[in-house]
Amino acid sequence: MIATSFTPGLSLLGGALIGLAAAALLLADGKVAGVSGILARCLAPQRGDFAWRVAFLCGLPLGATLVIQLTGDAHGFAITQSLPVLVSGGLLVGFGTALGGGCTSGHGVCGLARGSQRSLAATLTFMAAGALTVFAARHLLGGG
Repeated sequence: MIATSFTPGLSLLGGALIGLAAAALLLADGKVAGVSGILARCLAPQRGDFAWRVAFLCGLPLGATLVIQLTGDAHGFAITQSLPVLVSGGLLVGFGTALGGGCTSGHGVCGLARGSQRSLAATLTFMAAGALTVFAARHLLGGG
């Protein structure tokens, strides 16, 4: 069985910071903080639109690294899968975001906050798919 830690205070703080960052990007520049869209537009850059996208994407792992350096705790996070599994998962996520017209941050954080019906449908779909995947991995495939 995989052990998890219940950290409501840290979770609330993290969620609030994500929401604040998404709101700041939308209010300051009219941009949606959808990570898959930001990454996709880095791969096909437009003039004057590249630097902020790279800064945003670099800030994701740098922010996590900063928290680990400041607290000395990765909160039980460890990458335990092989490189082929990680690459396969990444490609599947990329395909899913292309198929769904966005990712969890674009739909779940930004779209829901704007009252988008399309984002509500997408968020319900990926949450259900995630729950089914965890159930299958832990109980049907014996992933513990």
